[in-house]
Amino acid sequence: MKQSKFPPGWDEARVRRVLAHYEEQTEEEAVAEDEATAEDRTQTVMEIPNELVPAVRELIAKRRSG
Repeated sequence: MKQSKFPPGWDEARVRRVLAHYEEQTEEEAVAEDEATAEDRTQTVMEIPNELVPAVRELIAKRRSG
């Protein structure tokens, strides 16, 4: 059986908690969460081409560690 790899700070229990949160969420709760995220002025949501995702993740990781 293949061992799963998790990002730093994550483990199987955390992944299961996140999955349970979204699987148990009502549609109204999901909409409210999305709206709250859109109103958060400390972050930006944007679409980027899939092939650029690794480069963007790398830039974010460098910023967090630097």
